[in-house]
Amino acid sequence: MSKKPPKTNDDLAKLRASIDEIDDRLVKLISERASCAADVAKVKKDADGEAVFYRPEREAQVLRRIMEQNPGPLGDEEMARLFREVMSACLALEEPTKVAYLGPEGTFTQAAALKHFGHSSVTQPQATIEQVFREVEAGASHYGVVPVENSTEGIVTHTLDSFINSGLKICGEVELRIHHNLMVGEKTQESGITRVYSHAQSLAQCRRWLDANYPSIEKVAVSSNAEAARRVQTEWNSAAIAGDIASELYQLRIIADKIEDHPDNTTRFLVIGSVDVGASGTDKTSVMLSIKNRPGALFTLLEPFERNQVDLTRLESRPSLSENWNYVFFIDFKGHVSDPSVAAAFADLDSIGCEIKILGSYPVAVL
Repeated sequence: MSKKPPKTNDDLAKLRASIDEIDDRLVKLISERASCAADVAKVKKDADGEAVFYRPEREAQVLRRIMEQNPGPLGDEEMARLFREVMSACLALEEPTKVAYLGPEGTFTQAAALKHFGHSSVTQPQATIEQVFREVEAGASHYGVVPVENSTEGIVTHTLDSFINSGLKICGEVELRIHHNLMVGEKTQESGITRVYSHAQSLAQCRRWLDANYPSIEKVAVSSNAEAARRVQTEWNSAAIAGDIASELYQLRIIADKIEDHPDNTTRFLVIGSVDVGASGTDKTSVMLSIKNRPGALFTLLEPFERNQVDLTRLESRPSLSENWNYVFFIDFKGHVSDPSVAAAFADLDSIGCEIKILGSYPVAVL
């Protein structure tokens, strides 16, 4: 008696046919969305020849709505990342977004830029944070992405100092989980590794792991993790600590992943541009404040925020560039400059002679 073919094959064929049908519908829907986005761009151009196509507040609202409506089984962030790429591709139909970032290629800052703007944006590496600011100020790039703080290593002072004399605005923020990997090149002899390259902060963030696994290795700090990866390509006795993007770019092999000492290691990046951002509903504002140095000056600055129920999320001080032993204060708080409570706090600060520089109101990081 002949056996019937297993039903599994029939089930797989039906499921694959269903997937093909769904894919066909997805192609049509994505094309419809792209056409609609092109119509939006045309309306903007007709209304204003200098139309701004990228609107951070609108994109944040769309991504939040997608995450709220996501039925699963994909996670909310994974679903939002898919839509982030669709939106990036649609925007690029009209005008690809040029984004300057702290380079070279393969850095975590590039990864943050791609996370925020999608892979249809044009990322442009710069040698320093100051050059990122200059590229955006000159109009060579629409936006810039720079690191501002790490959860274990603290604030990036060069970024804060760049705002003191710049007229650029903060248009967004990106939070990136930092996973460090130990990687080697084709010529590397794993048993003979005596040297590891990485940025000084990355070496610090992996200190305990290196001490436990490579106690006698020479730790060499270089300008970036991408530079570390580049060096390893031609050396037989060295390894690099860098992220996934660097291993792909420089074709290195990861021999140990996620070696950071703190698994929740996160870096926050700022998106800088030349335009103000409207309220998205869940926003953050960054300001720079200065007041004459006197006893109780810091309390005097902070009290108006408490009085008007404005929730502060970060406070940093930096030396003033205009006068010795005077300081400027960088403050982040929840809310948008258009909120009545924020306006009231600013009015109180103005009444006590505080100088206020609004660095920007922008959507709280979605992804």
